[in-house]
Amino acid sequence: MIDSRKILYSKGANDECITLDYAVEPILKYIPKNYVVWCPFDTSESEFVKQIQANGNKVIRSHISEGKDFFRYNPDEHWDCIVSNPPFTDKRKIFERALSFGKPFALIMSNTWLNDSAPKQLFMEKDLQLLMFDRRMRFKNNEVINNKITFSSSYFCYNFLPKQIIMETLNIK
Repeated sequence: MIDSRKILYSKGANDECITLDYAVEPILKYIPKNYVVWCPFDTSESEFVKQIQANGNKVIRSHISEGKDFFRYNPDEHWDCIVSNPPFTDKRKIFERALSFGKPFALIMSNTWLNDSAPKQLFMEKDLQLLMFDRRMRFKNNEVINNKITFSSSYFCYNFLPKQIIMETLNIK
């Protein structure tokens, strides 16, 4: 049995990194207007929740702090895709779970994960799609925006984008 609290909230202070508004904007145009979007790592304050709703989509959100553990929780309502920024700890299990639903998803992940064998194994029979950017995303952690990110991140997607790799500009404000 997976101890989800250890995976989703590691002892390190880096797993609850908040996605800033400009990093959510690029994915919005790829979400079909009639889709119900599950944001499984998000509170009501999440930019994903706010912007996807403002984009006209219904959002189901969940967060482990509310007892809605991604590894055990399934929304009661119908949903069409997942969009979120999961913890970077234990990425493989998160992506295995996302793939197990057989539905489209877009999850932010560090590009350094492409050096690992896990994405190659997980996406061997499935098309990994990447929404990549010209610069590094910044994240907010403990109310502080980290301006010295040492890695770049992308949306790692499945059945979400019109082609496998899309390059875009991040409009950092």
